[in-house]
Amino acid sequence: MRKWLLFLMIPMLILMGCTSQVSQSSGQTDGGKENSAEKSTQVITDMMGRDVEVPTKINSIICTGAGALRLIAYAQATDLVIGIEDTDKSGVIGRPYNYVYHDQFKDLPSIGKGGGRGYTAYEEQIIALQPDVIFCSYTSDALDQLAVKTGIPVVSTAIQGNLFEENTVQSLKLIGEILGREERCAEVIAYLDQYEADLNNRTKDIPEADKPTVYAGAISNQGGRGFAGTYGGLGPLKAIHISGVADEVGKKEGFEVDWEQIQVWDPDIIFLDPGNLSLVNEEYVKKPDYFNSLRGVKEGNVYSIISFNNYTTNIEMAIADAYYAGKVLFPEKFADIDIEAKTDEIFEKFLGKGIYTEMKEAGLAFGKITLGQ
Repeated sequence: MRKWLLFLMIPMLILMGCTSQVSQSSGQTDGGKENSAEKSTQVITDMMGRDVEVPTKINSIICTGAGALRLIAYAQATDLVIGIEDTDKSGVIGRPYNYVYHDQFKDLPSIGKGGGRGYTAYEEQIIALQPDVIFCSYTSDALDQLAVKTGIPVVSTAIQGNLFEENTVQSLKLIGEILGREERCAEVIAYLDQYEADLNNRTKDIPEADKPTVYAGAISNQGGRGFAGTYGGLGPLKAIHISGVADEVGKKEGFEVDWEQIQVWDPDIIFLDPGNLSLVNEEYVKKPDYFNSLRGVKEGNVYSIISFNNYTTNIEMAIADAYYAGKVLFPEKFADIDIEAKTDEIFEKFLGKGIYTEMKEAGLAFGKITLGQ
């Protein structure tokens, strides 16, 4: 009889054990109360194609790597940020998201050096803060390294690159999904589409014969550059259907071009970053004859194009550059644009605040440039 009773009890014990395991995985104790140690999660696919398990409810985040925090600012999710890279404590106006949110960022704990594209995270500080998710723009190996060393979910976002890039759109969608900011991220994506379409419609039908030749110099690339610092496939020019003379080199990033080659190109219009104008003026003092031999300089067609490449692409700045370049190159197509008001409008949409007055005070203004002054 005892053997039969034991035989009947074994399935019941197994069933009770299974029921207990299901309750724990759903975040409930056997008593039906919520277990704070258990969290509901979801698996997302990040921008590196990695499957990452993240909490469905995010209360805290950090960002590391070029451009990661900028996208969070666009998503209006800076309220979730609990630690900051050293490079984003400076409040420099040339990195607008950093400038606009400086008061919020400056006193947050440091979680990494930042400032480049390498691995600069301070792992112990990150572990101490225990954010729910780390948003990161490192390479895949570095992403995995950070996840293993911290034990915290690490989600890859895209480095913004140039302007109107699809990976920016996909990164914003991903951030919106993870943080529950889908509506705001969709709004930002709509702004991108609207500006891209407007710039395209204003310039798409202009014949090539009516387009001046253009050189963009003193373009920042991992630091300030002088006159020969240029960029292949410059986003603000591409947006208005202009191929800069430097595009023929075939590079799609910042590089130094031969000075003699610029003389060969002898561009009609020259754009320079006013933030690097001191470097150009130093060069002008050393070789004025060279500069004065260029058509753009002789005819007074040197203009500013404010650097958008500061810890990768500041998209709002690049869009403003595109509108100003359009006004210079095709004034009749952009006659309705007041560049100061337009710049503030763009910044307001992406960052919640227009800062063109402050930009001018810092020497980052649109307008003509006279070399040597």
